[in-house]
Amino acid sequence: MSLIRCTNGHMFSSRRHRNVCPYCNVMVEQEQRPSGQQTAVAEVDDKTMPYLGEMDGIDPVTGWLVCIEGPQMGRDYRILSEKNFIGRAEDMHIRIVGDNSISQRNHAVIVYDPKKRNFYLLPGDASGLAYLNNEAIYTPTELAAYDVIQLGRSMFLFIPLCGVHFEWENNNSEE
Repeated sequence: MSLIRCTNGHMFSSRRHRNVCPYCNVMVEQEQRPSGQQTAVAEVDDKTMPYLGEMDGIDPVTGWLVCIEGPQMGRDYRILSEKNFIGRAEDMHIRIVGDNSISQRNHAVIVYDPKKRNFYLLPGDASGLAYLNNEAIYTPTELAAYDVIQLGRSMFLFIPLCGVHFEWENNNSEE
């Protein structure tokens, strides 16, 4: 089993969550031990993002959901490239606990398309509806900065990082 501990003392599976604590979003760096065991050490300077060449094994953030209403008010959730499945289950990319009106699995999906550089909100295959700016969504719908997404009794503000102004692959080159 590959359990690691973050600087706040939370234990989590590095297989499932890579090197980001699912409880507090603290990034940990794994060091190799001669015996083949791994230990986790908190990243010294978490204010700077490593260059893309140093990001082996790291899925860089493309945006965030910030809970503005509901049991997790004030908490942020990282959106990664491509599909991000949302639900309460442990294996969801974006796991929202405390709101039992959110489906366990696949309540909704947020997609970042790195080729087109845009975000979409898709309805999940669960019974719960997803709302975008107070309108139920039934088909993939493009997201814009500061859109409000409602899942269950919780509301989230969408904050993009990647897009036309910034992209991880192209952040050091002119187009």
